[in-house]
Amino acid sequence: MIIGTTQTTDSGSGAMSEMHVLLVHGMTGSGPWHWQQWLAGQLREQEGVVVDLPALPDADRPVLERWLPVLRERLAAVPPDAELVVAAHACGVALWLHHATTIEGRFRRADRVLLVAPPAPDWQYPDARGITPYPTDAAALRRAAGITRLVVGTGDPYLSMYQAHALAEALQVEMDVILDGEHLNTDAGYGPWPSVLRWARYGTVPLNDRFDSDPYTADHSRHRLRLV
Repeated sequence: MIIGTTQTTDSGSGAMSEMHVLLVHGMTGSGPWHWQQWLAGQLREQEGVVVDLPALPDADRPVLERWLPVLRERLAAVPPDAELVVAAHACGVALWLHHATTIEGRFRRADRVLLVAPPAPDWQYPDARGITPYPTDAAALRRAAGITRLVVGTGDPYLSMYQAHALAEALQVEMDVILDGEHLNTDAGYGPWPSVLRWARYGTVPLNDRFDSDPYTADHSRHRLRLV
């Protein structure tokens, strides 16, 4: 789903920070030109920000039972007084949704979460085990994070717009639609993505495309789609 290479991780050496950003990659990881790598580089230049981009085990073959403990280990390492921001892509979104449904209040709650280009709930791949189908529990999502937002691209081969609207409705979250954004990965030019940097730093919405042109934003009713 995502063309990439082995990740590097910066855990901040345990230093106290004002903000901790956890980036959760999808299948095959995030390559050197992926927006998650770009975002990590931009944020590491900011004072008071710790960035964690962990390499999930055997990224080409995502297995829920192997990925979930790593995510939770990273969450447990976040200082309690830091603002926790999470941005997940593709299978990383499915991982977060599994996490949210099974935490039962026992793990660190995120302040803000961005769910970018998830696969469809019925997506299947021979080497992916337990990732799909994923839960769509809106109440669990609110327990896992204060604010959650969904971002999808039109033309995504792994998620139709009908499925995207249904997912936003099930999760009861607002959704930004990036025209011609496809899977919002390196192949689609993401890449540098200024609006995701602004979201990570300040919670600025809506999310625009890589050229900062107008997106479409929908709340959790597919009948209320508006140009913003």
